[in-house]
Amino acid sequence: MTDLLITAYPWIKGFHIISVISWMAALFYLPRLMVHHTEQVGLSGDTHKLFAMMEFKLAKVIMSPAMMATWVFGLLLVATPGIVYWGDIWPWTKGASVIAMTVFHLWLMRRMKGFQRGENTVTGSQYRMMNEVPTLLMIFIVFSVTVKF
Repeated sequence: MTDLLITAYPWIKGFHIISVISWMAALFYLPRLMVHHTEQVGLSGDTHKLFAMMEFKLAKVIMSPAMMATWVFGLLLVATPGIVYWGDIWPWTKGASVIAMTVFHLWLMRRMKGFQRGENTVTGSQYRMMNEVPTLLMIFIVFSVTVKF
């Protein structure tokens, strides 16, 4: 298994990067949809149904599979010998940030399900603020890996 991981490392890394890009794109876009859903559309009518469908498809067809692929390929990278030295701080800061990103993902999924039911307790400005969470986590993750602090 070790030899296979070492041989496949460039491919795994490439698929990990593709998965992360897809996950991040969805994490950036879904809260923006929710801002407009909250401020412009409301919780009933045809436009509400359209927004609820767009949010659902973004979350279920793109965001969740991309998150799962990110985790799978990331864990394969971690399992590849010589890639991570656990005595450094950066793998722990990256790991904690990825877990935080996953918690944010789950929060968005709960919000999406609320919209599906015609419920929403979050304001547009709160969604705007929450939209900064993945950006901050992404910055921390990227610098954890590249600068290795």
